[in-house]
This record gives sequence, structure tokens and C-alpha cells, in this order.
Amino acid sequence: MSEAAETSATMAPETLEEAEAAYERFVWANLPRNFAGHFIHGMLGMTGFRLFNAPTFLPAYLHLLSGSDFIVGLGQSLQQLGGVISPVIGATQIEHRKKVLPVAILMGTLMRIQILGVAVSGFLLHGYPLLIAILAFLFLLGLFSGPQSVAFQLLLAKVIPISRRGRLQAFRNVTGGAIAAGLAWFAGRYLIQQNVFGNGYGVTFLLAFVLTSLGLTALQLLMREPVPPTIRAKGKIMDRIRDFPAMFTQDRGFMFFMVAQTLATAGRVAAPFYILYAGHSIQLNGKNLGLVSLAFLGADTVTNLGWGLAGDKFGFKFTFALSLGVWIAGTILLMAAPSLVAVHLPGSGGGPHGGVMLGVQAFIFMAFFGLGAAQSGFQMSSSTMVLEFGSRDDIPMRLALTTTAQGAMNTIGPLAGGVIATTLGYEALFGVSVGLLAISLVVLLTLVEEPRFRGVA
Repeated sequence: MSEAAETSATMAPETLEEAEAAYERFVWANLPRNFAGHFIHGMLGMTGFRLFNAPTFLPAYLHLLSGSDFIVGLGQSLQQLGGVISPVIGATQIEHRKKVLPVAILMGTLMRIQILGVAVSGFLLHGYPLLIAILAFLFLLGLFSGPQSVAFQLLLAKVIPISRRGRLQAFRNVTGGAIAAGLAWFAGRYLIQQNVFGNGYGVTFLLAFVLTSLGLTALQLLMREPVPPTIRAKGKIMDRIRDFPAMFTQDRGFMFFMVAQTLATAGRVAAPFYILYAGHSIQLNGKNLGLVSLAFLGADTVTNLGWGLAGDKFGFKFTFALSLGVWIAGTILLMAAPSLVAVHLPGSGGGPHGGVMLGVQAFIFMAFFGLGAAQSGFQMSSSTMVLEFGSRDDIPMRLALTTTAQGAMNTIGPLAGGVIATTLGYEALFGVSVGLLAISLVVLLTLVEEPRFRGVA
């Protein structure tokens, strides 16, 4: 953009209408640069987080260290516990600021330090000190992720027009998904299987730290953030919390959207245990971990473009609903894989046992592919759809509300999942997950109107 154009776009207009027009001009004039910044940040940054947070490596690592389903659930819960209160606190520190990028960079940096801590602990500590250190770093990761999520989604809403958000997320997730899937296979097959440097998991998490740091650096260097025409006055946390009921009563669509999103998040109760359930049918060695991680993360590569373009065209309620259906189907397939194979794939060549095991791997691979596709669709749809309710000034608090609700469910879910898995078994746990997802789908279809098309004839 030329200096004259930039000066024109950032001049202080005399009226609100002129301010809004100048804001729009700035957004569109800087769209290529900001689109590139968000793309690279998502491609590298989110690739690293996918590698770290995929329901394969970290749960398997915690189970390897502890031998306990409960500890696996505890680790996931502690990570989410930090994000229960921090989004609201973060939103109150963000919503009155003209520029949000500095806060986003700070919170993003603090998140990445925790991933580095998990990686380095594996080389320096052993036994219970190692396990305690990992759990502590996971809690801090969640603590900083709450305000970071609010800040980055607000940045997305500020600089990417609504008609471009789906394709941006699609392109970055397709590219990042391809990288993450390839790295996941490589990490499982070589880093973990061969226990590189004496701790293949630690090397894998160190790789995630490097990727996320490169993505954050790219965003900081490329992004140009506009000053919005209106911003909220700085308020106290309790005062903003008292405003929450009004946000629901003034927009019942947003209220029921939150109900659907929270129920779907509760449906994640089974996520940390997908890989442990698969471990009853296939050996959880580095090769198989790499394959199922490839399936889960590779789903981003082949489905995200579809999610994003469909969301831009039809609205993200459509993709939200479709992702829930795929999620339910993937969970059922994972549950049914061993029995399906036993009926339809009798052994051949190497004997019955070898034939059945080969079939189990294939069905589990397909199940993880479906679960990965569903997770990517849910994340894109719910995080983008929330930006389209209500006024621009309320975006930080809407994000804080939804992030807090998700954090609460993600905190309770893994602990409850560990208890259910231990006492009733994985089938009961997956049944609870499917039931919550089905209720979420019904609420979404019957009570939530597509916000983008409200008031459109």
C-alpha cells in the first residue's frame, strides 16, 4: 500500500460513519499482508500445536510414564483448567485496547514456553518429578491459552473480512495439516520408534515448539492492525461478568449456540482415550502411533478446504452440523472396528490372527481420519461462527464466554472420562460421548439460526 493510501486509511475522521469507512478501507488495503501473516502463523504455529495436542502422542506419553488412565485424564484436565477463568480476565484486558497484537504475542510466547518445558523435562527429569513437571507445564499452557485464544480470534475478526475467513482457515489448515500429518508419521516412525536422543517424545515436542515459535514470529513481522472506530471503556472484571446475562437474553441464537458448542465440547470426554482404546487392538509402538497420527492430522489436509469454502458459501452452522455428524460416525466406527473385522475379514495367507490384525489397523485408521476431520470442522465452524453474533465491540467477551465454557467442559471431561473408562470401560465412555454430540446436533439444528443470514430476505 502506498504511503498516501496508508495515511488516508489511518487519519482520524470527523464522524463515526467516516471512521467506519476508513476502517474498512484499511482492512481491505492491508488484506494481502494480513492474510499472509495469518496464513503463515496458522500453517506453522497451528501445525506445532496439532503435533503437541493430537490425541495420540501426549496421551501415549503420559500413559507410558504413569501406566494410568486417570493420569492421562488428569493431564488433559489440568491443561484445560487453566483456561477456565483466564479468558474472561484476558478479555477485560483486551477489549479496551486500540491494538491487540502485543497482548497476543505475549500470551502466545508464554504458551510456547510451556511446550518447551514439557520437551526439556523429558531429558532432565525421571520418574515422579518428570510426571509432576509435565502436569504443571500443561496447567500453565492452558492458563495462557485462554487469553491467547481471545486475542487471536479478535485479531482475525479485525483484519479478515467475514467473506474471507473460511478460505483463510481452509488454506492454512490444508497446508498445516499436510505438514503436521507428515511430521506425525515421521515422529512416530523415527523419533519415537528409535527413541532419538534417548527420548523420542521429547524431541517430538521440541519440534512442536520450534514450529509454533516460527509461526508467531511471522505474524508479528507481517501483520498490520487497524484501530477500530469504537472501543469499550476499560471496565472491572466483575462489572463485565454482570453483563453476561444480558448477552444471552438479547440474542437467544447466541445463547443456544453456546449450549450446542458446550455440549459438543463435553463430547470430547472420550478424546484422550481414543488411542488407548485402539491399543487394545493394535500395538502402540512408534510405527502405529505415527500411522494413526497421520490419519488424524492428515484429515486436516483433505477436509479443511471443504470446511472453509462451504462455511463461506452456506454459513458455518452448516459445517458445524456436518462435523458433528462425522464425529459421531467416527466414534461409532472406532468402537465397532474389532467386531466388524472379525465378521468380514477372516485371516488369509499368514493365518486368521494376522488377517484380523491387518483389518483392525485399517478400520482404526479410517476412524481416526473421521475423528480428525470432525475435530477440524468443529474447531473452524464454532470459532468462526461466534464472531458473527452481536456487535463488534462485544466480540472479546463473546469469545471469553465461549472459551471459558469450553475450558470448563474440557477440564471436567477428561477426569470424568478417566473415571468412566476405569469403572465402566471404554465402550460406556464412547457411548456418553456420542450421546452428548447427538444432543448438541439437535440443539444446533432446531434452535440456532445461521447468524450470517439473519435479517436477510
